[in-house]
Amino acid sequence: PGILQGLQLPWERLCRCLFCLPRARCPGGVCIGVISGFQCDCSWFLFLLCVFLFTLVWLYFAIIILNDFHNFNEFIFKQRKLWLDWSLVLLIATAVLITYSAVLLGLSWELACRVLRAPLTALCHAPQTLLILTALVVAAAFTGLGIKWAEEWRSARTSLQATGPFLHIGIVGGMTLLAWPLASFIYRTRLRVFLLILYCVVMIVLYLAPLGITSPCIMEENQLPPKPALVGHRGAPMLAPENTLMSLQKAVDCNVQVFETDVMVSADGVPFLMHDEELTRTTNVQDVFPERAALNSTAFNWTDLQQLDAGSWFLERRPFPTVQSLSAGDRYWATKQRIPSLKEVLQATKQSNLSIMFDLRPENHSDYQSFVNATLEVILQSGIPLQQVLWLPDGFREQVKQQAPDIQQVYGRKRLQDEKEPLLHVNLPYQDMSSEEISVLYHRDNISVNLYVVNQPWLFSVLWCSGVSSVTTNACQVLKEMKRPIWLLVSDPSPCPTALCLRHMWVPFLPQPWAAKSETDVLLTKINSLMQE
Repeated sequence: PGILQGLQLPWERLCRCLFCLPRARCPGGVCIGVISGFQCDCSWFLFLLCVFLFTLVWLYFAIIILNDFHNFNEFIFKQRKLWLDWSLVLLIATAVLITYSAVLLGLSWELACRVLRAPLTALCHAPQTLLILTALVVAAAFTGLGIKWAEEWRSARTSLQATGPFLHIGIVGGMTLLAWPLASFIYRTRLRVFLLILYCVVMIVLYLAPLGITSPCIMEENQLPPKPALVGHRGAPMLAPENTLMSLQKAVDCNVQVFETDVMVSADGVPFLMHDEELTRTTNVQDVFPERAALNSTAFNWTDLQQLDAGSWFLERRPFPTVQSLSAGDRYWATKQRIPSLKEVLQATKQSNLSIMFDLRPENHSDYQSFVNATLEVILQSGIPLQQVLWLPDGFREQVKQQAPDIQQVYGRKRLQDEKEPLLHVNLPYQDMSSEEISVLYHRDNISVNLYVVNQPWLFSVLWCSGVSSVTTNACQVLKEMKRPIWLLVSDPSPCPTALCLRHMWVPFLPQPWAAKSETDVLLTKINSLMQE
């Protein structure tokens, strides 16, 4: 009783100063922190551990969704007219939360193991308000992700194909390191049976986990499909203002094979490149036409559109971190960009021997048929080989097939069972198609599959191993440098590495005679040899 009374411990003072830890007295007289409902047992520590793991899982999700975070930035701008790289906010907030919970976890373990020389049941040093707030913030983040961005759950499942083997190795290593201190704790607590059973269950799951880990990158290197072709998403938007002639040229420099863009038609019938229905994000329309800034892009005539600066915003808002590394020449070139017409772009793609794939927006416009007619007329008059044109719009597709049968039709849907005519090209979000579908159903039938938007090397690696034909990307300058997937693993059914790790996991929990090195090592060596044979 009172083992902390009268002791001026540096860790204790640090905890009280940094985390405002209150004091209380347990029936035994031990000085502990106070958390509602958690006194004189290890419940608070389990809660802290769960919060730490919960935050760690969120960090994993945060890293995964960085591939698609530019879409989130655009969504916020449309809603609030405020541009900010929210990925930085996400990562900083996540780092603060996980650091806070990790520090609390480390301090509590340090106090238990080095100061108290007692089981963790006597330690409750954690400010309950901030700890519970951390759990609530992470829970709110997961909830918001599920409501507003549900497709990212499918992104997480895809990511496991890239990270699954390494997560398994990391968890096995963590459990191995945890075995000895956990054994010491188990023998001092009244919950030893429950915790030992729990630990055994976790170990069994870890041992069987490789049976459920699947990845297209588990293959022999000679089975690796060809590298997917690169499709420049609005050109090369990390290196130049999107949907401009500069962006197209930068995409050519990245060796992309297709320039993907979006086409609208002006009030006087001129097709031009623009993604957003409003001009506010990618031009200075608020300065030139402030009273008309909120109008649809199609409400402006071509003369008005030519007055707008379509490049300076790129330097001011810096939509990607790569903007900071642009040369002085590229910065000057960006300030001279204007909204290009489809005619100009077709001439540039023809000279560069580049294909062009585009959507025609907005699909719900009352004059959409006239938009199709104007766009098709410009294509036919441009002289570009029609095989280099990939047509995405679904509206009036049959009319386009009749007037220009050589244009390649690309569908934004999966193949139907009762398809009247075979699909040759499909264009889908990468979350909508599994590796099995790509390699079995589409690759087998020689159907070209393009998936978008793929920016991270880990995702590109998974799709490469799956056999996808091409990917649409913002980061063509990164993916073009990849000569092979990040990793390839040769399939090997032997569970020997896991079996060897189990030796280090189990030994701390065995009585001393059973943990003797000679018998255990000889037995595991024989098992290892048999498995390799």
